[in-house]
Amino acid sequence: MVAPLAGITVVEVGVFMAAPFATMQLADLGARVIKVESPTMPDPTRQVGPMVQGRSSPFLRLNRNKESVTVDYKTAEGHAAMLALLDDADVLVENLRPGALSRAGLGPDVLLERNPRLIYCSVSGWGQTGPLASHPGLDIMAQARSGLMSITGEPDGEPAKLGIPVADLSAGLYSTIGILAALRDRERTGRGDVIDVSLYESAVSLAVWEAGKHFGGGRAGGRHGSAHQSQAPYQAMPTQDGYVTFGAITPATWQALCEVLDAEELLNDERYATSQTRFDHRDELIPALERHTRGLTSAQLLERLEEAGVPCAPVAEFDEVFASEHLRARQFFWDAESEELGPQRQLGSPVHFRRLRTRRDGPGPDLGADTERVLAPLLRDPQDPSPNHREAPAEED
Repeated sequence: MVAPLAGITVVEVGVFMAAPFATMQLADLGARVIKVESPTMPDPTRQVGPMVQGRSSPFLRLNRNKESVTVDYKTAEGHAAMLALLDDADVLVENLRPGALSRAGLGPDVLLERNPRLIYCSVSGWGQTGPLASHPGLDIMAQARSGLMSITGEPDGEPAKLGIPVADLSAGLYSTIGILAALRDRERTGRGDVIDVSLYESAVSLAVWEAGKHFGGGRAGGRHGSAHQSQAPYQAMPTQDGYVTFGAITPATWQALCEVLDAEELLNDERYATSQTRFDHRDELIPALERHTRGLTSAQLLERLEEAGVPCAPVAEFDEVFASEHLRARQFFWDAESEELGPQRQLGSPVHFRRLRTRRDGPGPDLGADTERVLAPLLRDPQDPSPNHREAPAEED
């Protein structure tokens, strides 16, 4: 079995989350990913704890299957090394402030002139253009400005950030999608491209239900806790010892739920006769359901719901998630072997192939561990200034 992106070389100039998460996907799919860092100011994620024998545990996982090269591209020697590296690369992924690489003589116009097949992907808070382009943009700012925080939290509570950096992560995934599309187009045309992905637009693109309401003439927004924006019952409900989620939004599952809870009075109530009327009367429906769910343990309720065919799940803590029998059965977790640290448990790729495979090599590398091995074959005589041009194919009609 082979990894689908075997033979593709990706150079990452990334920090924290978005670009490293994108290149992690590409590395999982078999690409060779060379992570370039400053020897004096490396990726700050290296300092994020908890630490494993002096190495960042999050870094070991976010930067798995990659090689580490240290280059100060602001020096003449480092600039030449970067050009040599990128002359030979298929993809560059960076998430520095817009224009940072261009000011260092490593912008897309320069690099694509030298290597017309290069795919140059920039990830930023607000995009490379527009009134906000020069503003600093972190995940929480994108979540705030995108509207996501306005719909996250309890109805009478404060706006809340999602528990994961969803703007960073979705921007990383969109970058991966864009890169895969550009690689496919390059097979046809022989030419690379420039990709511009922002955390802001990535976050806004997730507001599918809210867009449907707004553009359909309704009012989008509002915080609903764990409840659905337009369906009921569809949320977490309290039990004797915790919470259980279920969605009983079809006629069959609504009837099954009422039978499971011995709540025939709800089944016969005209206010709850249809999906729309149940949603319209949610403020009365949910307390009525709670009176029944609080009388059962989570295990009892889940067992009854599953037997009745009502979609349900417990609200799990991460200690439970990382010990999941289902995920183990699907071989989702795997160990990246390190000579110094021993096996480092990894989250797997959610992409399962029948014929191809995803890559499972090493954890995030030590700073500069691969510098000499990677750069030595690429560096030319420094007295020879001629670039390693790749000829661009003729434009199509």
